[in-house]
Amino acid sequence: MTGELTVCDARLDDAAAVAQIYAHYVLESTATFETEPPSEAETRRRIAATLEAGYPFVLVRDGGETGRVIGFGFAHRYGPRVGYRYSVETTIFVEPTSVGRGIGGTLLGAVLAQCEARGFRQAFAVIAESEPASVVLHARAGFRPVGTLAGAGWKHGKWLDVFIMQRQLDEGNQSLPQETVT
Repeated sequence: MTGELTVCDARLDDAAAVAQIYAHYVLESTATFETEPPSEAETRRRIAATLEAGYPFVLVRDGGETGRVIGFGFAHRYGPRVGYRYSVETTIFVEPTSVGRGIGGTLLGAVLAQCEARGFRQAFAVIAESEPASVVLHARAGFRPVGTLAGAGWKHGKWLDVFIMQRQLDEGNQSLPQETVT
């Protein structure tokens, strides 16, 4: 990052900024299939739950460590069953006025690095067909397409396909896992 942008771990007091960025995508896009923006309190709960479960939640700030939040990214367990404990799903959102500055790639790289450091082995991205820039972002980060779920989502009056992309983390499935993962 340049001197004007900083990547850092999210704190609970970042919830208002994260909620504001996410609300745009909930209301104005099909990048998420949520239809009601979560409140600041719910966003705080989500950040806390992510961190407490041992997953990364990172931010990009404009203007240094105390600057304005302009993007966020996190990972969570890919599926609820214990067998998925080494696999994560990644999520990245950038403030609409800051798109095109390389922030998404920076966030994704930071999330993936933290996932590898924590012993996770596979990362998945679940991307709505309406988000080709997200497909490109993930491909640049080493994700490859592994499937399409036709008509899996419904939002803003239309059915949407969902693309699944996958990236190996560290040694992936080439070695036995470490039991330190949540």
